[in-house]
Amino acid sequence: MAKSEFIPVIGLEVHAQLLTRSKAFCGCPTNYGADPNRHTCPVCLGLPGVLPVLNREMVDMALRLALALGAQVRPVSQFARKNYFYPDLPKGYQISQFDRPLAEGGAVEFDCDGAALRVGLLRLHLEEDAGKSFHDGGHSLVDFNRCGVPLVEIVSEPEIESPAQARAYLTELRRLLQYLEVCSGNMEEGALRCDANVSLRDPATGRMGTPTEMKNMNSFRGVQRALEYEIERQSEVLRSGGAVVRQTLLWDEAAGEARPMRRKELAHDYRYFPEPDLVLLEVDPAWMAGARDRLPELPRARERRFQEQYGIQQQQAQTLCADRALADYYEVAAAASGNPVLAANVILAEVQRWLKDHDTGIGRYPVDPERLGGLLQLLDRGTLSTPLAREVLQEMLAGVETAEQIVARRGLAVMGDEAVLGSLVRQVVEANPEEVARYRAGKRQLFGFFMGELMKATRGKGDPVKLRELLQKALEG
Repeated sequence: MAKSEFIPVIGLEVHAQLLTRSKAFCGCPTNYGADPNRHTCPVCLGLPGVLPVLNREMVDMALRLALALGAQVRPVSQFARKNYFYPDLPKGYQISQFDRPLAEGGAVEFDCDGAALRVGLLRLHLEEDAGKSFHDGGHSLVDFNRCGVPLVEIVSEPEIESPAQARAYLTELRRLLQYLEVCSGNMEEGALRCDANVSLRDPATGRMGTPTEMKNMNSFRGVQRALEYEIERQSEVLRSGGAVVRQTLLWDEAAGEARPMRRKELAHDYRYFPEPDLVLLEVDPAWMAGARDRLPELPRARERRFQEQYGIQQQQAQTLCADRALADYYEVAAAASGNPVLAANVILAEVQRWLKDHDTGIGRYPVDPERLGGLLQLLDRGTLSTPLAREVLQEMLAGVETAEQIVARRGLAVMGDEAVLGSLVRQVVEANPEEVARYRAGKRQLFGFFMGELMKATRGKGDPVKLRELLQKALEG
């Protein structure tokens, strides 16, 4: 059977570390990067005689996420013990949720290859993280700092049909988590982790293949590559008449391949039972209303508003709204400038270039949005040309002066006297007779050459609109 005859069926399980100050069931801090085993206590180490205490902030963050995803929150949910042995799980079980999760349903809406897609969600539940094992030189070590850090797990329906869709789904989900300020979304630090269940369906018979689980994918690119690999691997097995084995596979990013980890567990293998040390989790209407009131404007809705309110292009709105802080910055700068389109163009060009060069976010940009708006006002009014505006911006990056203060101090206002500009135009035209002849013979792109000469002659201070008009008349005369 040809590869194209198989239809991938992908479901994603995303674990997001919540940005609480303390762990899920104890008071240990959740800071990343501390020395091994510094952020531990008898509770998160599972020592005898200790009792867990639920972190309210953990539930509150998960509630906001559930509401943003359109999920149905259960008025009463329950924690359970998920039993399995692994060295980084000191209690021998993980406190999670099973048959009574915090929320069910909802969806992630995203764009992929120009199409608007919607993938439904099966459930959203809370649990604690495990520790982290390190294997090196024949030795294994365990760091329990991460043990007990609160997680929210978002489980999708098996409705994703390609690795590209999986990557787009994850990108949108991470953006939502960051907008809500409930997760950093940093995959490299393990704050956002993804497992994928992959199977193939035969469209001729509708028969579903045996699924496998992919783990150890720590980047969006890694998720896409791992899924592409596994789809091709399963296709080859089926084409050769073999049977796909239900198992868990670890993705090796460096080698670009997966290796078996263990046979895939079923739910009953974990021997779930209700957590006896925690009461039922009840979410009353007042708590729900408070969580809903704290929801920010969601990114896809903000994209649409930016296009309608500010008249910017869809791609510009998507780029600006990719980061909540950048979108906030743009809105303030747009209001201060009085020209939202110009503000979008400058931020996506000049500001983004600086951020990329300095490998940082908008929070560290030296020019606040109000000062940038003042510069854009001068540019919009014609007080500054584009080259002069860039020059002023460079000074603003190095100090605290406003654009108006820099212009006044340096006398940088645009030259607008038509008599002066007309004289300069005549000088440039007379100094380049060969170029004038070529222009008049049809070489219209030489107009840019003449404008460049004029900007040199005015040291960037000439009013570009007036210069263009005067130059056009001189060349056509």
